[in-house]
Amino acid sequence: MKNVIDHFVIGADSLEQGEEALQKLLGVTVPRGGKHDAMSTHNCVMQSGNRTFLEILSIDPDAPAPGRVRWFSMDEAETQQRLAERPRALCWVVGTDDLDAVVAASPVDLGEVLELSRGGRTWRLTVPRDGHLPEGGLLPAFIEWSPGPHPSEGQQDLGVRLTSIVLTHPQPERLTETLAALGVDHLARVQTGDPAIAFELDSPRGPVVID
Repeated sequence: MKNVIDHFVIGADSLEQGEEALQKLLGVTVPRGGKHDAMSTHNCVMQSGNRTFLEILSIDPDAPAPGRVRWFSMDEAETQQRLAERPRALCWVVGTDDLDAVVAASPVDLGEVLELSRGGRTWRLTVPRDGHLPEGGLLPAFIEWSPGPHPSEGQQDLGVRLTSIVLTHPQPERLTETLAALGVDHLARVQTGDPAIAFELDSPRGPVVID
């Protein structure tokens, strides 16, 4: 089973807020991406090295209500309050070539597997039915893309590189055990402290941490 970092998500109150904040931090403007009709969200995306991409995600104010709870805790009051203050590291997404095996072997409930599409590409993604983030985003969502080039290959490369995903937990050994059971413990660094997630990046403005 091949598990790799696919992309990482920075939540924002609006795309404009996210673009402005990351321009100041990274020295680049993250290009607009597309809309997620099933979730009534939209994004900005760009390459971040090694077939990964950075995603700024926000609720689409022009979209109708999605008819279901949005993904990545976007409908939760606590998340909305935190994003109103500033963009935040929200979660990470791991690409796999056997999503069904990951779900079957997982020691935690990763949620339902949604079948999604845009244009000619389809993908399958784990999303809890109530929209929460497993372990507050410390555990990744899992994605399986349809055959074809990775989406990052069609995105702009503005010189930003993901160097590490840092997961903080008061019981790091327990979190590491769960990550190992999911086959992703090699993809993130775990440390002791209050629950938190952070993305370490190299950028045109030097090393940057987004938390």
